Amino acid sequence: MPFRGSAPALQQVLASQLDIIIDQASAALSTARGGGVRAYAVTASKRLASAPEIPTVDEAGLPGFHVSIWQGVWAPKGTPKDVIAKLNAAIAGALADPTVQQRLADIGQELPTKEQMTPEGFGAFHKAEMEKWTPIIKRRTSSRKAREL
Repeated sequence: MPFRGSAPALQQVLASQLDIIIDQASAALSTARGGGVRAYAVTASKRLASAPEIPTVDEAGLPGFHVSIWQGVWAPKGTPKDVIAKLNAAIAGALADPTVQQRLADIGQELPTKEQMTPEGFGAFHKAEMEKWTPIIKRRTSSRKAREL
């Protein structure tokens, strides 16, 4: 069942209209910590530093079901390299701030690796994510279209 964001889906779980959802830690962790829902696992290969009590999907019996939530910043094609370098330095500087790091950790957000914080490293990560998810999305889309016929 599709929802327009985490909040409506989480509301359905809280109202016992939906049994389970897969949500990002930043959206569901506070509700889980408050006892409103139970966190069964994190969809990562390692436990979250901010929630070490929650097992990984591998530990919970669903090995390899790794899904990550991540954000990125893109610039238009042809943006001068010096502009990209300045933007990257500003973002990396903000993410290096201990207050920012703590706030992100508090809501269950993990920082990218130093390699992923470079334009080249992020580009490689993005490409790998596209290669991972595009075939799955295409299979899902084509099976949905086949059912509609």
